[in-house]
Amino acid sequence: MTQLQEASPTTAPDVILPNTRANRALRPEITSQELFTNTNLIARAYYADESTLIFNADARTALGWLAEAGLQVDCIVTSPPFYGQRDYGAEGQIGLEEHPKTFVQNLVDTFEAARPVLRDTGNLWVNLGDTYWSGKGQHRSDEKKQSARRFGLRPQDRTGDGKWCRPKQLLLIPHRFAIAMQDADWLVRNDNVWVKPNPIPDQVRDRCSISHEYVFHFAKERWYYFDRKAVGRKSEKGKILPPLDTWVVPPSRQNNGHKATFSEDLISIPIRATTPKNGIVLDPFAGSGTSLRLARKLGFRAIGIDISAAFCEMMTTEARQIAGQLLEAPPEAATETPDLEEMTQAVDQATHTTDVLENA
Repeated sequence: MTQLQEASPTTAPDVILPNTRANRALRPEITSQELFTNTNLIARAYYADESTLIFNADARTALGWLAEAGLQVDCIVTSPPFYGQRDYGAEGQIGLEEHPKTFVQNLVDTFEAARPVLRDTGNLWVNLGDTYWSGKGQHRSDEKKQSARRFGLRPQDRTGDGKWCRPKQLLLIPHRFAIAMQDADWLVRNDNVWVKPNPIPDQVRDRCSISHEYVFHFAKERWYYFDRKAVGRKSEKGKILPPLDTWVVPPSRQNNGHKATFSEDLISIPIRATTPKNGIVLDPFAGSGTSLRLARKLGFRAIGIDISAAFCEMMTTEARQIAGQLLEAPPEAATETPDLEEMTQAVDQATHTTDVLENA
């Protein structure tokens, strides 16, 4: 059997591994810089430099451009709009469909468009929260806080179908999405739970407060790139253990105009574990650009897609700043990374409050 001379990310440099599919997945091919700087892609980009591409377009459209150019990425990490939670003021946006089953299908269609863009050894991470069906009709309150949370007639404010779309019903959208992805031939590896230790209290009287969301880990194939050493925990005997699937991470409080920003700590495990050296991170719902920012800080190339021109401009400004900082930094400068031991602490160490999910 042919032996692989190069070390995997989780083995010592002098270890020689058998040439198997599993071991080959630990040394994925790297997308060439020529493909990354494809002239057709640059012409369509809102912003482009040697390490960053930003597209102001519907995710499915821009993913088609990447596939057409033959560009493939190693890690897709994203937080798509949650159902009925936000109106980003963009025509054709995902998240305001009349029925949640249409929303779920639109998400699956988007990630199917991403399939040819993701390497066979690549990984997909999707942060998704749930929604309660309200059925309360048009919001009429003059209270400023309520008006900020409700934007006219949301889909879940309609009468509903009387079945799983009826008042007070938790729609279980993350679960329906994950099952639909399985039906589309994606491999579900984890339904990681994001526990929020200090979110805004949920004003309800007849149920528990919601203090978690999901970060689903998908793969295309059985064998894929995963660097356990980069994100692992150490046992008392010094062995590297995999990270826990419960992540205690405070919600982002960034005042950047984006209403649903996730933090760098939340996406540290996905990016560090599943992006090889010189790899590419893609966020098809990039928003204010958290994924791009962390990817560039860690030395990876990054691609962001967003339907909002305002957020693309925000990402562009930050991309220019990061590019300048990296040019000025000395080669030996170490990149500061989040404390993963704290991030994966047990749930009972957190003080649970909750995030706003409406009075359902």
